[in-house]
Amino acid sequence: MVTAADQLAASAGIGMLESGGSAADAMVAAATVMAVVAPHLCGLGGDVLAMVKEPGAPPVSLLAVGRAGSGADPDRLRTEGHTDMPLRGDIRSVPVPGAVDGWLALHGRYGRLPWDSVLKPAIGLAEEGFAASLILAFASHLVADVPGAGQLCPGGPLAVSQVVHLPGIARTLRALAAEGRDGFYGGEFGRVLVELGAGEYTAQDLAQPQAQWTEPLMLRAFGHDLWTVPPPSQGYLTLAGAWIAEQIGLPSDATDPLWPHLIAEAGRAASFDRPAVLYDGADGSALLSPERLGPRATGVDPEHTVPWTDADVTAWTGDSLSSDGDTTHLCAVDGEGLAISLTQSNALDFGAHLVAGDTGVFLHNRGVGFNLKPDHGAEYGPRRRPSHTLSPALATRPDGSLAQVVGTMGGDVQPQIILQLLARLLHCGEDPATAISSARVVHEAPGAPPFRLWQAPHQSLLMESDAPETWREGLGSRGHRVRVIGSLNPVDVGCSQIISVERTGDRLTLTGASDPRSPDGAALGR
Repeated sequence: MVTAADQLAASAGIGMLESGGSAADAMVAAATVMAVVAPHLCGLGGDVLAMVKEPGAPPVSLLAVGRAGSGADPDRLRTEGHTDMPLRGDIRSVPVPGAVDGWLALHGRYGRLPWDSVLKPAIGLAEEGFAASLILAFASHLVADVPGAGQLCPGGPLAVSQVVHLPGIARTLRALAAEGRDGFYGGEFGRVLVELGAGEYTAQDLAQPQAQWTEPLMLRAFGHDLWTVPPPSQGYLTLAGAWIAEQIGLPSDATDPLWPHLIAEAGRAASFDRPAVLYDGADGSALLSPERLGPRATGVDPEHTVPWTDADVTAWTGDSLSSDGDTTHLCAVDGEGLAISLTQSNALDFGAHLVAGDTGVFLHNRGVGFNLKPDHGAEYGPRRRPSHTLSPALATRPDGSLAQVVGTMGGDVQPQIILQLLARLLHCGEDPATAISSARVVHEAPGAPPFRLWQAPHQSLLMESDAPETWREGLGSRGHRVRVIGSLNPVDVGCSQIISVERTGDRLTLTGASDPRSPDGAALGR
């Protein structure tokens, strides 16, 4: 089974499984297709993080997180008057992209099919064309005038269903298929990136692989072992939030008026100090210790929240004030039970709004995860990795068998979204389709810069309009400031993917769901 936010990607993945490939072959095929058909979400110029579970073995994690170039100079940015990393149009917010190294690492360790055959679906779509989705057409207005975006938008912003050809992407993928990483990092893309950097990168920066296999984080909650990638990812917040939610008595009925309150309070208790403690090299196990999380759980009041402002608690409707972070998640499980939960991203829509020459590759702006505070662990600097929002997850049963493969887009609030999915699946006993389509509630910081949710002083809650009436009553009576948004809102509450796994003897039963918040998505099995 493969789930993805675009059916073209899910179909490519299933095609690999039908050809005898593994979940890794399916995942790379699906992920590279997403890089072609959804450049507003992800691409060859972004990053990849993944959780992998083999039958009979503990999960492992993959951090394909790009590092800042050797020429990174925080003092120069501060001298220019910057207090935050530049958002767009500045190469200094572009770490060396890690996605390609991530795909290569997955295929090298778990793939069965030839590398070039796994890339064929993406190459075919880039060369022969694909119909622009509604969301891509809408997003194309953001970059139609960006230098280098002419291949994507040859006559201005795209129309829905307009056929898109990406010859530069096709050429770059063909070089990758023929020469491996040397065809990308050592080829046309790498040369252009070094030139654009004008001293930001060296050839050695690109020669050094960006992907790292590492030990994941684990914490038990809801009767399962929950797993995610370690820092610099914020994934630890998913595990911490789930542990706190269980400790404070989260109801098993999601319509209970107490449910959204405790979900929100658990998320806040886990996350409020993230800007101070999350950085490359942070001790994830220490961040999840009972000694650290216990006082946070006992500090949650089931009957009241401390208002973020002195204003009266109100509810209102309106357009989103949150920043538009864009990412995509994919899940794959093969017939032997190898499972992969993978999240890839440009950071914000088309990333830095910089294109790597004629390759057509949009460069991410994941460097906004750095800060400019002297001596902070997440300070921008040479060869450092930024703090990361991507938070792929898995859940296993106490006997070690796989139960859930799950992940989401959603920027700062990814851990809150995954917490709600896991709580519904594991604690409330909901099926994947019900869990993924149900209303969500997440924290919001109106006017906050991207990926700065917990640095903003006035958090409120966003709640989808199809939430149960009991949620409105429960949140209002407990002092929450709530803003109601439209239902099935991917910008504010993410677009998720789930595969649930049951094994009885030699029989493997997979149940998948692709978030209806992405109308182009699909969960496909064979």
